[in-house]
Amino acid sequence: MLIFEGVEKITQDFRNALVTIGNFDGVHLSHQHICRKLAAEAKKAGKKSLVITFDPHPKMILHPNIHPFYLITTRNEKMALLEECGVDATVVITFDEAYSKTTAEQFVCDFLWKQLAITKIIIGHDYVFGQARQGNDAFLKKHGRKLGFAVEVIEAFKIDDQIVSSTLIRNFILAGNLPAAAKFLGRYYNVAGPVTSGAGRGAGLGYPTANVDPEKELLPPPGIYAAFVDTDRARYAAALNIGAKPTFEDYTSTLEVFLLNYEGNLRGHKINVLFVEKLRDIVKFDGPESLKRQIAADVERTKTILSTQ
Repeated sequence: MLIFEGVEKITQDFRNALVTIGNFDGVHLSHQHICRKLAAEAKKAGKKSLVITFDPHPKMILHPNIHPFYLITTRNEKMALLEECGVDATVVITFDEAYSKTTAEQFVCDFLWKQLAITKIIIGHDYVFGQARQGNDAFLKKHGRKLGFAVEVIEAFKIDDQIVSSTLIRNFILAGNLPAAAKFLGRYYNVAGPVTSGAGRGAGLGYPTANVDPEKELLPPPGIYAAFVDTDRARYAAALNIGAKPTFEDYTSTLEVFLLNYEGNLRGHKINVLFVEKLRDIVKFDGPESLKRQIAADVERTKTILSTQ
């Protein structure tokens, strides 16, 4: 998949393309449905498929008071997931205060029509765009009839009568409901990051952990989790701790993973944590030995859970 950094970089062979537009945070099952449909229709028509997206997320510019800003995917993850959908290219438009003043009319007439001469645009049922959110499906259909491009609106994509959305998935993750998040994402929720030095308490208990500096702000709530960890060598089952270590009177929050059947030192390496299921809340034990017995039980439960995945 080609990645165009800005509309001025789009090559001429993408004129008359079939396009979709959106933020696509998470590239969840609804996003995948739209992008795979786009890729398939474009291929059948002998044309290019182009995804139009924005960086940073428009809400980060329009609502700078929101912090932390929870994104499900990093930019690199989003690009990789879009590529898996089979689209030919993605154009990443830098969204800043100046671009936020682009009207829906300018976006459609100057970009979609004059520059791209699109054949068709596919959008989700609730997508809006342009200054003051003036652009919607009715706006696109009106201009499509006038200019000569087709518009298809994809109805709400549902699982168990719930509309799949990035907001819903974020709420699942923040609530610690990782199985539900995975069901709507179509994959496990993941957090990658480099392994940093820790206090070494896990090793002292017989369960050496890798401390991860997460690339994302969106983390499940404090607790103990069953997870998989991808290293540069293989995928490992893992028991994971997010939060404080009250047994040791340490109330700093960290993300630590104990990889089952792993030998070696991961410090300095980037690993990818895939959350599967929450085991329990963090509690304070009466000493290291009690904690060690609980960790052993957590590891056994982790093995049982992950054996069915």
